Amino acid sequence: MPTPHFLFSKSFFPIFAMMIYPDNFEKKIGFDVIRQMLADACVSDLGKGFVDKIRFSTKVEIVRRMHRQLSEFRQIIDLGKSFPVSGFFDLRPELYRLKTDGTYLSVESLFDFKTSLTVIGEILHFFQATEEGDFPELKSLTVGFEFPAILLKEAQRIIDEKGAIKDNASAKLAEIRIKINHKQRQVIAETRKAYQVAKKSGYLPDGAEMTIRNGRAVIPVKASDKRAVKGFIHDESSSGQTVFIEPVTSFEVNNEIVELENEEHREIIRILTLYSDRVRPEIPSLLLGFRFLGLVDFIRAKALIAIRLQASSPVFTQDNLLLNHAIHPLLFLSHSQLGKEVIPLDLSLTKENRILIISGPNAGGKSVCLKTFGLLQYMFQCGLQIPASPNSELPLFENLFIDIGDEQSLENDLSTYSSHLLDMKFFLKNANSKSLILIDEFGTGTEPLLGGAIAEATLEQLAHKGAFGLITTHYINLKLAADKIPGLMNGAMLFDTKKMQPLYQMKMGKPGSSFAFEIAKKIGFPQDVLNRAQKKSGGQHLSFDKQLQQLEAEKLSVASQQQALIKKEMALKTLREKYDTLFNELKKSKKEIIQQAHSDALELLKHSNKEIEKTIREIKEAHADKNKTKALRHHLEAKKSELEKRTSKEKITSEKKANKKGVEKIITDNDAIKAGDFVEIAGMDVIGEVLSVEGMDAVVNVNNVKLSTALKKLSKTDRTPKTLTKQRFQSNIVNDLNEKVAHFELSIDLRGKRAEEAMELLTRYLDDAILLNIKEVSILHGKGYGILREVIREHLRSFSEIKQFSDAPVDRGGAGITRVVFK
Repeated sequence: MPTPHFLFSKSFFPIFAMMIYPDNFEKKIGFDVIRQMLADACVSDLGKGFVDKIRFSTKVEIVRRMHRQLSEFRQIIDLGKSFPVSGFFDLRPELYRLKTDGTYLSVESLFDFKTSLTVIGEILHFFQATEEGDFPELKSLTVGFEFPAILLKEAQRIIDEKGAIKDNASAKLAEIRIKINHKQRQVIAETRKAYQVAKKSGYLPDGAEMTIRNGRAVIPVKASDKRAVKGFIHDESSSGQTVFIEPVTSFEVNNEIVELENEEHREIIRILTLYSDRVRPEIPSLLLGFRFLGLVDFIRAKALIAIRLQASSPVFTQDNLLLNHAIHPLLFLSHSQLGKEVIPLDLSLTKENRILIISGPNAGGKSVCLKTFGLLQYMFQCGLQIPASPNSELPLFENLFIDIGDEQSLENDLSTYSSHLLDMKFFLKNANSKSLILIDEFGTGTEPLLGGAIAEATLEQLAHKGAFGLITTHYINLKLAADKIPGLMNGAMLFDTKKMQPLYQMKMGKPGSSFAFEIAKKIGFPQDVLNRAQKKSGGQHLSFDKQLQQLEAEKLSVASQQQALIKKEMALKTLREKYDTLFNELKKSKKEIIQQAHSDALELLKHSNKEIEKTIREIKEAHADKNKTKALRHHLEAKKSELEKRTSKEKITSEKKANKKGVEKIITDNDAIKAGDFVEIAGMDVIGEVLSVEGMDAVVNVNNVKLSTALKKLSKTDRTPKTLTKQRFQSNIVNDLNEKVAHFELSIDLRGKRAEEAMELLTRYLDDAILLNIKEVSILHGKGYGILREVIREHLRSFSEIKQFSDAPVDRGGAGITRVVFK
């Protein structure tokens, strides 16, 4: 047997030299809720067992493999492929018990065993039936497992779909059951005989019928006549007026049935023992099979949660950390139920700026930012996708340390600040360049001046060790430390001083204000107290702080408006270019038409002059003979009439043969002329296409020139393709371009569309955009589960004309809209 894939081993969630601090780290960041969501998404205890074993990994290849497995299973779900999702029974305890000789599977266990083997076989067949190269990571999970098809076939022969041993499981069992059926019919017959005798004798109550008591067929008899009927009493009515007697003749047959049932039971045990003996040598392979079943259930649960959270896998990096449009998953779920949106976060850490000091107002989102970052990093290293833009970048950390909340301990006589100091001591001792440290409200819990000094010194030492981290604080000295200590950087949670409310947006590079006075004023704090407090604190600092934050808020607003203006300017420029191109094409076509008309006129004049000169010459030669002159005059009139006919509509009154090429057929019926008809214009030897009809006038396209004329001057015609091919081709191209230019929108809405329908609409839309030389478009797909968004972006990668695509700005739809820029 080949060596099993490493994922089948007990080290699927390997433990390396790494540290998580404190012990309740998962609960502090909310991962315990994510773990429960995964367990609820599993359909078996097998999958839940893997959920219990989730541990964060520091090995790149293992984390990559887990993310690839998850992505492949999401693809299975997104494509709507039929995949088994029931029958995942955990029979490993039964298999361990079965290792002992003489033990056997129960009937119930055999039924579950058959069901599980069937499901395993269906899953294996699913992967075998897929195209080569599809789902490579999931397929690799089957390596080392040889499916016991003979055991499944034998189980199907022994037990039926209702969980009962089949009659033909053995010849002896079939014989026993035939005898049992015969005896049961005999019992009914004997009981019916006794019933008829008792009824005729008047021993039965009125309306009484045969019934069943204690599994035996009995007849109801009046209590006063119970001794008149020979048999055994099994029960009596609640009133005591009726007893239920099993006739003596059927009692003897029932005893024979009991003996046969005992024999049946012994035969079933023999059958189960023989089958279990065949299973015993395959137990090692079967244990791998059930582990595979649980692992598939676990990966499926991760895929379902990823879809629910609209999550994706970030890019793996070595040192830099970048989160774009990151959302706290639990906050996202709770807000979704209330119909509210979560404002996404953007942040980045580098080797040069490893520790971000976040400041800003209370209830402004600092702690949420901290927990979001910690939870997403932990989920990522546990092999879960995260609710953030797929262009986010995350490295792998060996240590995750967190200090959030009040860890005051009555048992250990620890104050809040003492608890924080113990955490800082642990961080300073164990932190290194592969550590991520998250500290909320750094330095609080003691006298501000001293607490701030200790916090600053601790922060300086952590930066010296090369640790990465997020720190939230209100302390001024920590905000100023970012300008003095290498590796530190400020970040501010913005606050709208006009609306007096937090914006829940983070601006990196500058510190934020606590806005204590503004918040106190908003909640109705006494104004006279606030005035005295402001004088005591120093108004100059408050004014500067306030202006700084307001400037940042206004800067965001101006940037958003500037982006909108740039988009409109680009759209206007593109539209002008399209109309300039169309105008030049029309000028070119007009020039060609005039030249052609001039050429035709010269040819017509030349032909007319020849006829006139010929007529004059013949008149001279006839010496002005009246008869001759009259005849020549008639001839000239005939030529004039012929020329007039050449410039008017041509009338054909006879039917032409179908196989004759280049034949024209004039339609002389009185059908109403409508848009799309081909017509001739009286006095002109041209064919045009009717564009529109309004009252008694029509607009006709003649060689790409639109003419307005009266309906009475038009007559319908039917040209052969050969005659109109070039004219219609040129006309259709210009008309099509004109139509597309007039109606093209710079965005397309694909929300609610199926993937196949959306791809068809998107392909036509992108082709039109490329044809019309559009520079930028937007695709509205919504957020939802993110399925349509991923399918669209995968499709966009197939267009070489596309320069780049990305999420729209947050204020313009964010992850719900994809912006596409063409080359």
